[in-house]
Amino acid sequence: MANATPSIANNDAAKGLAGQRPVQAATDSVQVRALLQLRELILSGELAGGSRITELAVVQRLGASRTPVRAALMRLEQEGLLEALPSGGYAIKTFSERDVSEAIELRGTLEGLSARLTAERGAAPVVLAEARACLDAIDEFLEAPTLNDQAFSRYVALNEQFHALLSEMSGSSVIARQLERVMSLPFASPSGFVVAQANSTAARDMLVVAQDQHRQVLDAIVQREGSRAEAIMREHSRLAQRNLREVVQSPRLDQLPGVRLIRKQR
Repeated sequence: MANATPSIANNDAAKGLAGQRPVQAATDSVQVRALLQLRELILSGELAGGSRITELAVVQRLGASRTPVRAALMRLEQEGLLEALPSGGYAIKTFSERDVSEAIELRGTLEGLSARLTAERGAAPVVLAEARACLDAIDEFLEAPTLNDQAFSRYVALNEQFHALLSEMSGSSVIARQLERVMSLPFASPSGFVVAQANSTAARDMLVVAQDQHRQVLDAIVQREGSRAEAIMREHSRLAQRNLREVVQSPRLDQLPGVRLIRKQR
């Protein structure tokens, strides 16, 4: 009987924890929803770049409680979309073309380093196989002479998957964390400007070049050519630099989420 009490206590504790899990899951869901809604308001331009927002105003706008809104504001500050003001509240940040260009350059540098380390250390066969399968799926889209919006959206998903697999291959959590930080800007990700080019006559040609670079970097990794793999990924980021210049000058500027936050050079 002496051992019965701890057993009952443990069972009660277990029941208590089990009861808490649905509550925690619901809380997490509310926080994620508030984050996504607030990010969408910023990227769509409904909350203009440079404007000041307060926690209370966001609570009223989203119809959410203060706790998930506070968490969303803090997360977006970490992502670089918001800036905390000394007087309280936040300002929606804007970015110069140079800011975005440097973020893309930094991504290319980090991805180049990641590819070089992968080539030097060797990549896991299973991840290489996943990367090849991803590129095979992209090839299917590129067989068409023209691409519609649905095909471009599918390309974005596959392209981001491929870049994630490249990062995974290196096995470097340090580089992966830094890549995640720089890609958090809506226009610094590998597919940041792809959809904006969907109706361009040269769009498919641009994707063909990008796809060839994807194939070449995998080949360099397999051949253990570290310097070549690094150079290819640095060059790969230059496509995004070109797209940045074209998008900022495009009359379709407002149709790409996040680009309204970019200040044109004068």
